[in-house]
Amino acid sequence: MGPASCTLPERMRFVTTAASALLSAAFLYAAPADGTKLTSAERVALLRRAQVWQPTDIPAVDIKRGPDEPGAFSPNEVVVCDYIDRKLTGKSPKFECKLESGDEVKVKHGRENGEVYGEVAATRLLWALGFGADRMYPVRVICHGCPANVGGFPDPGGRMFDVAAIERKMPGHDLDGRDIQGWKWIELDFPTPADHGAPKAHRDALKLLAALLQHTDNKAVQQRLICLDTVKKGSEAACEHPLMMVNDLGLTFGRANEFNENALGSVNFERWSKTPVWKDDKSCVAELRGSATGTLEYPVISEEGRAFLAGLLAQLTDAQLHDLFEVARFDRRSRAPHEEGKAPASIDEWIAAFKQKRDQIVDRHCPA
Repeated sequence: MGPASCTLPERMRFVTTAASALLSAAFLYAAPADGTKLTSAERVALLRRAQVWQPTDIPAVDIKRGPDEPGAFSPNEVVVCDYIDRKLTGKSPKFECKLESGDEVKVKHGRENGEVYGEVAATRLLWALGFGADRMYPVRVICHGCPANVGGFPDPGGRMFDVAAIERKMPGHDLDGRDIQGWKWIELDFPTPADHGAPKAHRDALKLLAALLQHTDNKAVQQRLICLDTVKKGSEAACEHPLMMVNDLGLTFGRANEFNENALGSVNFERWSKTPVWKDDKSCVAELRGSATGTLEYPVISEEGRAFLAGLLAQLTDAQLHDLFEVARFDRRSRAPHEEGKAPASIDEWIAAFKQKRDQIVDRHCPA
């Protein structure tokens, strides 16, 4: 039976099998490296050694302040910058701006843009738990030279953006393949403990966390394979500490949907709070609908993965959960952005919904 006549699950298995065969062949017959872009063989070798999680002292993490690194911003800090006329990809309202220091930053903005809220909360949650994530700082921006069509409100010399977030990349450099940027979720099965790669518990925990967040826009470019080495050693293939991380987490805390609609998939309390963690009452298939461009759909979670994530989530304090939703300004986002005139959900409502989902993970026991 050919792929055209298969059911969706059968087509997915066909594609996965074919992709694995192609990757295996590439691993054997790849061309020499040029030192900047990875051959298929080099990339597979790095994926086999990649980690997805690093130990962290979860109860001690200051979620409100966020990663205290060079270039960090305080919550709601007023940032002044000069507009850079540069075209950016993606649907979310954004622009680039130059700071007084000379740094160029990407600014996501918009009161009605769920990504500004969702990406702050999702990245801080992953960071607090020990998973790789970019640094998103909730700020207010005064942009000198910003044209009116960019958005915001009139301000002397430019525009004011009172709901904005500045992105700082997680320290490390990208390990892109010649034919692919980022990684697909089926490739999260590549790391192997025998090659010093991430154990199944860590990898399945990340899949389950993606389902908890309803990470709907999970195409390959939304994930990054990076090198944590502070010094490059010639070819990118020489990286000693590769890490698989989720890069763009704006469409989270809503309901995964086919076309990654912002109003449904990004900080929608009504949809997120009513979406269960598990697909049914007995199995360990996580509830995550596939999107048209996505690479993750209804992942099967092992007991070690479930238990590992449950142990991490259980360490979050009530104060940290409050900080998580408060710093991301969830109480400024309509509880149902897909409908007119709905008031925001309170921080306490978001915390209660999160705890309910955490309990679903803690109380479930998966087949060995």
